[in-house]
Amino acid sequence: MNNYEYIIASLPVPRRDGADIDADELIFRIKELCSGRDRALIDFLLQGFDAERLDYDFYSKALKCGNAFIREYFHYDLLVRNTKVEFLNRALARAEDLGLMPDPKEESFGEQPLPHSPEYEDRAKVDGVLAESDILSRERGLDALMWDKAEELCMMHVFDIDVILSFVTKIKIAARWTALDPETGKEMFRRLVDEIRNTR
Repeated sequence: MNNYEYIIASLPVPRRDGADIDADELIFRIKELCSGRDRALIDFLLQGFDAERLDYDFYSKALKCGNAFIREYFHYDLLVRNTKVEFLNRALARAEDLGLMPDPKEESFGEQPLPHSPEYEDRAKVDGVLAESDILSRERGLDALMWDKAEELCMMHVFDIDVILSFVTKIKIAARWTALDPETGKEMFRRLVDEIRNTR
């Protein structure tokens, strides 16, 4: 089944404060209504929320994926990650390239590129977030940028798989904040609930 509008519209409408949302159950319900091919894309996306999987091989696969949302979202994720690593290197007086992930977009003839952190459109925004003195504020700001990127990547799409992937991404971000800072998590889930309601 690939009626993407129906997939979102058929989800149960949670309370606006997000108190009754089970993120894993919501994602399970979405996957049940998707085709096998789309479930595989969702599963790959979910791997990207497991820190232990975020190595060069993962990003390389993501950037070669046939789905535009997966490619663009995880390339942005890599750029933000490297900017954060650079910030930590400066703060801890470490070598500036320590821990940087090579960008698979720069692969040539199967050779892994050297790690570095290039300029990109949101670089100044990320640097501004990292300049925050409070660690929680920094994490909230970085996740807000990832949320905005997920929205941006499906902005011109009308209920296709990219819309579903964006929705799942935002569920995962909101679920993370429910654990870190319940008030922030509730606000994010309120935005998701409004999104569900607006499809009806």
